[in-house]
Amino acid sequence: MAKSNSKVSETVIRRLPKYHRYLSELLEKNVDRISSQELSGLTGFTASQIRQDLNNFGGFGQQGYGYNVEALRGQIDKILGIDRIYKTIIVGAGRLGSVISMYGGFKESGFDIIALFDKDKDKVGTNVGDIPIYHFDMIEDYIKKYNVEVGIITVPKTGAQSIADIFVKSGIKGIWNFAPTDLIVPEDVVVESVRLNDSLLTLSYYLTEE
Repeated sequence: MAKSNSKVSETVIRRLPKYHRYLSELLEKNVDRISSQELSGLTGFTASQIRQDLNNFGGFGQQGYGYNVEALRGQIDKILGIDRIYKTIIVGAGRLGSVISMYGGFKESGFDIIALFDKDKDKVGTNVGDIPIYHFDMIEDYIKKYNVEVGIITVPKTGAQSIADIFVKSGIKGIWNFAPTDLIVPEDVVVESVRLNDSLLTLSYYLTEE
């Protein structure tokens, strides 16, 4: 069984999705087992680093055999918490919110987007695919009624904090933030911020160095 370890470094945690992705691809190719050395060739991490990372959660490998691909992917599912489904909403039904809501990989990763919210009266009452758009004023009641656990923010910077405050007040414990601002939330609320511009500036830096 995967063991919980609150002292695992963020660097290790951020490598887990890459392991998960490559293991999923191996399963699609009907690969039953893989050594840390072979996994190293796929991921770009050293075999020693892979073993150290996985040992944070129990190890899972067998000397002389390597890793059972399906079992290891299943354990990483549990570690990442995607062996269950999180009810998720998006606030902001513009282009970004609409594109995110249509991404099929969300449900595969355990996030079920069940509603969008917006202030635009022309959008309220319509759907993006099969996902309904409700008025902004309904967010708090909706979260409580349907036990929503994750909220995604795709609105401009100026409105992001007020939405985060509504999320927190309503009981949401996980926020995926696309607004270019740092949110202030209690310690028991997890925020993952996506900085598209920061990523572009980093790309620009490396291009300049080249």
